[in-house]
Amino acid sequence: MLADIRQQIINSNSRYKEAVDVHRRERQFQVGDLVMVRLRRERFPPGAYSKLAKRKLGPVPIIAKINDNAYSIGLPADCNTSSTFNVSDISAYKPADDAVVSISSSESSSSEAGED
Repeated sequence: MLADIRQQIINSNSRYKEAVDVHRRERQFQVGDLVMVRLRRERFPPGAYSKLAKRKLGPVPIIAKINDNAYSIGLPADCNTSSTFNVSDISAYKPADDAVVSISSSESSSSEAGED
């Protein structure tokens, strides 16, 4: 009877794992990639972190890959925290779109076009 209960627990846990793994994303970064780093309050000494401080820092380069779950990040000198971050605190840096469209002087606006 005890063996049956243990087997049911194992089966139940495997079903839970399958349900959770559906939403799991594998994150892999390379050395030199620019990333954004989430700064948690727990990483700083007491009194050094303000709730109004920036939540993310970046873009910063990845200096070294420790393993699939941990990376060493090139932090600025004034950041008083360890440079090793878990992959859950790292996100890929996506630069802002250069959507600024410049209109040259040879193009005319619609109001000027009807004045001929």
